[in-house]
Amino acid sequence: MISLASLLCSHSGQAQQAVTLTSETDLIAILANANADPGEKALACKRLAIYGSPQSVPELSKLLADPRLASWARIALEAIPGDQPNVALRQAAKQLDDLLLIGVINSLGVRRDSMSVEILSTKMQQGSPEVASAAALALGRIGTDEASAKLLGFLDDAQPPLQSAVAEGCVYCAQRFLKEGNAQNAIEICDKIRSGSFPQQRIVEATRGAILARGDQGVELLVEQLRSPNRKMLAVGLQTARELSSDKLGPALMAEVSQATTDRAALIVEALGDLAGRADLKSLQTLASNGSKEVRLAAINVLGRIGDATCVDTLLSVGSQNDDLRPAVRAALVALSDPQVNAAILARLPNAKQDKQVLLEVIGLRQLEATDELVKAIDDNSEAVRVAALQALGQTVPQSRLDTLVGIVVKPKLPADATAAASALRTAAVRMPDREGCAALLSGAVERAPASVKPTLLEIIAAVGGTKALETVAQYARSKDDTLRDITSRLMGEWMTIDVAPVLLDLATKGPADRFQVRAMRGYIRVARQFVMPDEDRVKMCQQAMAAAKNVAEQKLILDVLKRDPSLGTLRLAIESHAKPALKEEARQCIEAIGKKLADNNEAQQLIKQAGL
Repeated sequence: MISLASLLCSHSGQAQQAVTLTSETDLIAILANANADPGEKALACKRLAIYGSPQSVPELSKLLADPRLASWARIALEAIPGDQPNVALRQAAKQLDDLLLIGVINSLGVRRDSMSVEILSTKMQQGSPEVASAAALALGRIGTDEASAKLLGFLDDAQPPLQSAVAEGCVYCAQRFLKEGNAQNAIEICDKIRSGSFPQQRIVEATRGAILARGDQGVELLVEQLRSPNRKMLAVGLQTARELSSDKLGPALMAEVSQATTDRAALIVEALGDLAGRADLKSLQTLASNGSKEVRLAAINVLGRIGDATCVDTLLSVGSQNDDLRPAVRAALVALSDPQVNAAILARLPNAKQDKQVLLEVIGLRQLEATDELVKAIDDNSEAVRVAALQALGQTVPQSRLDTLVGIVVKPKLPADATAAASALRTAAVRMPDREGCAALLSGAVERAPASVKPTLLEIIAAVGGTKALETVAQYARSKDDTLRDITSRLMGEWMTIDVAPVLLDLATKGPADRFQVRAMRGYIRVARQFVMPDEDRVKMCQQAMAAAKNVAEQKLILDVLKRDPSLGTLRLAIESHAKPALKEEARQCIEAIGKKLADNNEAQQLIKQAGL
């Protein structure tokens, strides 16, 4: 069949006219016009799938024998209501062959035309293998008693590969019977196929159908598949467990878990989690508490998906007793969606013992506000518990209580907790809604903090960012303390907003000529190179940097910035730099690079000529 794309490539202008037509009469006229473009006719067929009525059938049926347009005609005929399309398709099925016939047969199946059963049956028994297979599938889609009888009657005599198509058609019939409430017919068909010598895929499909058609009685057959040495039958058992609606299924799967091998038991537990509210949470909690690691992990995962507040105690107990399972327990407790879970978790905290660490981790991950209890937990004898409490505090403390965490950082109760406390404060600070207020609080803390803590607080302030943060870091960058100058010069060299530029330039041009002044200049050049800004602002920054630079290496870095952003302004500055002997060669390369990028700019080329370059 010719594709729509190829039709439209050569006749896009004419075909587009058909797209805009919605009148059935106009569209029929296009089909009837012997001189009409094939692309127009194809699009007219598509439109008739929306607007067509039995009136369109005569012209559409004429196209069924046209290799270029048959598929487009069938799109419309499959959609038009009434019996007229069926009559046309049946007539075509008697006259066509090969691919055109297969297309018509497929359309009869799509329309579920019960009057075509005899024709299709004949094609199934007498046609080529391809035609016969298409006819068998079409009979399956029609799915009437008569169609089913034809397929079953031919099932035993069919030879491969037709046998597979006939069996597939039978499965389609069984699905139709089950959908219409005729479970017994569905069972008989599926049992015949799954007990016969058919391709495995057909047996798999029939087994699924047989289980679903049996309802409650299908549970036993489903369990058989879970025990099968054939992995495909195991897979169909697991899949169908998720589809079968039966109160007997949950207990049967639980019983099977205790008998299955470890790997299969874990898969069955995962299936239990998909029983749409019919899984027994108490039994799953038992599985999570005892047995192999694989099964316990599967049960924990399922509890996280479908559990409720009644699962909290069990999960906490498991997590506190087994380090290998703790990550899965933590994830499950975080995932629980029952609205009562938060209250259940917080209620456990005051009296928590072995499960305290897991509980604290979950409180942090679920972002439950429990500042007072978390502060108490920082006094715990266990370092792991103290670290978990600090992490949770960082994840949950509100801005109104941030000073509590700041106090812990300024004066930790135990030196070993200092790193965890600083990490918690950083986590808390960067998520505060009032950034400027947070920075102001931290700035005050730096003033009263011991010298050993000041660098830590300055790191956190820089992470917060904003006007007050920059002001504070700049203040300590002018300190006489080399430790503070070291940390602040590094922080400003990494600052992520352009407002740091004036501060860096000031530090680079004032004060002692030392490594910190060099850092400030390098940081200023980095801003000019990396940040987005108008051309004139970048040129101004480069001019200021060139004037302030103390050594040739820095001046060469500035030329590299000019090369990256070609403009008349950067060109002029590069030409000025060419007059300096130490920069002559680098400036020439810079001018050349800018000149190439501004080759179409007459003023730029004139400037280069005037400079004698």
